[in-house]
Formats: sequence, structure tokens, C-alpha cells
Amino acid sequence: MYSRRRFLSTSAFAAAGIALAAHRVPVRAQEATGPLLTRAIPSSGERLPVIGAGTSGSYETEIGSPHYEQLKQTVKVFFDGGGKVFDTSPNYRNADDVLGALLADGGWRERAFIATKIAADSREAAEAQWAESLRRLRTDKVELLQVHNLRDWKRQLPYARELQQQGRTRYVGVTHFLASGLPELENILRSEKLDFIQINYSVNAPQAARTVLPLARDQGVAVLINRAFDDGKLFTRVAGKDLPGWAAEAGVTSWSQLFLKFAISHPAVTAVIPATSRPDRQADQLKAGRGPLLTAAQQQELIAMFA
Repeated sequence: MYSRRRFLSTSAFAAAGIALAAHRVPVRAQEATGPLLTRAIPSSGERLPVIGAGTSGSYETEIGSPHYEQLKQTVKVFFDGGGKVFDTSPNYRNADDVLGALLADGGWRERAFIATKIAADSREAAEAQWAESLRRLRTDKVELLQVHNLRDWKRQLPYARELQQQGRTRYVGVTHFLASGLPELENILRSEKLDFIQINYSVNAPQAARTVLPLARDQGVAVLINRAFDDGKLFTRVAGKDLPGWAAEAGVTSWSQLFLKFAISHPAVTAVIPATSRPDRQADQLKAGRGPLLTAAQQQELIAMFA
């Protein structure tokens, strides 16, 4: 099974897309203000801000480097803007080390909701990986532990539940990053008790809305969304293009905000987790979590636009 990390590393468009992530076009609208929208985790009622942060790529840097110092400002913008959820993985090179250092340096650990993953093929490997993840994240527990890309999930999900019973994680779940994983994810949703799933969902990859997102809502399972920008490819497609005229109705002033607002406008979605290392882009992404959501007609128009 391909990992999301491998997929990202082979994407020919990622670099160009990231460079355009905060591309803005003039619109006649006031930017949305007010508190960041939150959604409840069905299994507990705990509320999470709808805009989270991923660490893949953006947090893979040298601690103490200029890029690391920039990340400090990015994380400060994230927390100051109402953010809370960080999604990471032991597969993302040294991202866990960097996230752990950032939260420790800023005194932010208690404000963070850390979602990490198990990516292993045996119980022994999972136990070793889990111990190393805690060391690298500089914590003794996390908020959410997910089985990465359904890898060995029949063995790893019970292990995650053991850790949940021990109080080492509050929630458990499974993840995937491609539409090809949806059928198996649907079967797991029907057969297993989960707190969370994580899946890709974007204007050009809306397949999750056909069965998995409605099923998650019916089963009382929270949903994290990855690849809302399709690893940057969407920004290549809209370079130089104006936003739809109705974007102003939702207070949207950038394509980044529009793509994120599309994801969180589905009622099953709990939070979306885009990655960035730049403070200005982080601030732009947070704006997607304020103001009105997109109507069903607006969502369908976007899907048609990028089909």
C-alpha cells in the first residue's frame, strides 16, 4: 500500500501549488470575522475548531534553523487565531521532533490537540514506534491515535484501543488519503467502533461525500479532512483566475479559503488539516473557518468547475 508520504514525494505539482497557497484576488467583500467555527466530536461532545494544521512537508526542518524560527511564528498565529488540532505522523521524517519542540518552546502543549498515527506491520513494531512518537513529541499521551492509511488495521486498531483504555490517547481512528481507500473505509465504519476517520476530500476529489461522509455522520464518527488542496494541484489550476462572484457572500477572499470552506461545509466534517510553514498563509487559512458556509448549490458549482 502506498503511503501518503510517498505520494507527496512523487507529486510533480506540489511545489508549484504550495507557492500559490495564499494567492489572493480582489473581491468586493469584507473578510469574515468572529470566532473560529467549532464542531463537536460525536463520541464525546468535545468541540474542535474546524481549521487544523498538518505537519507533512511543512514541519520537516532542522530545529533551530531560520525555517524553524518561522514555524514558531506560524504556530503562534495558529493558536492566536483559535486553532488547536495538529495532525502528524512518524512517517513524516522529523516532523514529530519539530512539533514537539515547537509546543515545548512556546508552552503550548496544553492548548494543542495532537493527532498522530501508528504506521507499523506488527505489534512489536507498533509498540516501539509508539514509544518513540511520545519521546519525539515530548508528551506522555496524545489526543487522537490513528491507524495510518489502514495499514495492518486489524492488528493495530485493537492496540490503539488498548492505549485508549490506559489513558494514553483519548480517541482512536483510521486514515487514508486516496479515493481508492474509500470502500475498505466504508466497511470498517460499518463493522468497527471508531471515534475518528481521516480521508481526502476536495473540489476535484469529492468521492467521500457519496457514502463515507454520510455514513460517518450516521455512525457518530468525527472526520478529519486531508488533501483539501490536492497537494497544491488546485492552485496551479486557478492561477490568475478570479474567485466566483458569490464568494463574497461567504466572506471569502482567497482560493485557499474557498477550498477549505468547501471541505468544512459538509456537515459530517469535523476539521480540515492543511499544512503550511508560513505565518501569512496560516492566517489566511484560518479565515476559512469564519463566516457563513457554502450552500449546497455553491458546493456543486465548485465540483463542476474542477471536474
